[in-house]
Amino acid sequence: MLRTVKPKTARTKRFFKNRESKVHENPKTALIVHGSTTSQRVNDALKDIYALKRANGVHFTKKNELRPFEDEEKLEFFSNKNDASLIVIGAHQKKRPHNLTFVRMFNHQVLEMIELGIDYCQVMSQIPGAKAAVGMKPVLVFNGELFDSNTKMQQIKNYFLDFFNGEESDAVNLEGLEYVISFTATAEDKISMRTYTIHMKKSGVRTPRVELENMGPNFDFVLRRTLAPKRELWKNAIRVPTEVKKTKTKNVEKDDLGDTYGRIHVGQQQLNKIQTRKMKGLKKRANESDDEDQDASKKQKVATAEADE
Repeated sequence: MLRTVKPKTARTKRFFKNRESKVHENPKTALIVHGSTTSQRVNDALKDIYALKRANGVHFTKKNELRPFEDEEKLEFFSNKNDASLIVIGAHQKKRPHNLTFVRMFNHQVLEMIELGIDYCQVMSQIPGAKAAVGMKPVLVFNGELFDSNTKMQQIKNYFLDFFNGEESDAVNLEGLEYVISFTATAEDKISMRTYTIHMKKSGVRTPRVELENMGPNFDFVLRRTLAPKRELWKNAIRVPTEVKKTKTKNVEKDDLGDTYGRIHVGQQQLNKIQTRKMKGLKKRANESDDEDQDASKKQKVATAEADE
């Protein structure tokens, strides 16, 4: 365990204050760690994953004796020391060859783990062409109904959305969309990952024509072991601070397209008391007044006859 250090200088105080919990958290840091034994395929995969996460990533090239599913203390040590909530561990064993373990932490405690085996790997260096700039957020696409119906696939989808999220932004600039990562669930335990660069070309209209070019890395994963998050820990992890919650405005709603609708209360209307504009068109004609007088006299005669009876 790490010893508790009491800050003595202003620089140390700022360092520890930056690590404290915030309403708007810092971008999550990912640790790329090599296990005790690795293969060339695992090394290439870790190198390219770090290249995609370089802006908010730390790559440990030295080998470390880590067994994520058996010993969580070392993971908590790495997370606490580097203030990282995402860890990717590469290993190669006879029982589980070409293995990647994706770990997510909360409050420096293991929240969940996903173990994926690499069946196919094509790194960026094997594909000619331009690459995306460092620090750019990718467009994530998830293909397949399993990402919505299968519990483990939903867990994988949620993890990668968090892994490649980066800094939060309120608006999107089309020129800033440089590459897209596509995940396809081909079976209940098979996932293919493909990475493409985005090229905006002239189309003659306002909306540009989009073309995709293979950039890499490309992987075919097979799902192995998983560790589901604990209920209490997950409940604390997804809790939204009160300062971030939007105050609900009464009688105001938004539809799926983002249009805002308001509802107002209108009291009982008395149309007979509405003052209309005096104009010739609204005046009663002579024949209409005579008809109304005849109707009134008939009603009066009927009323007197009923009274006599």
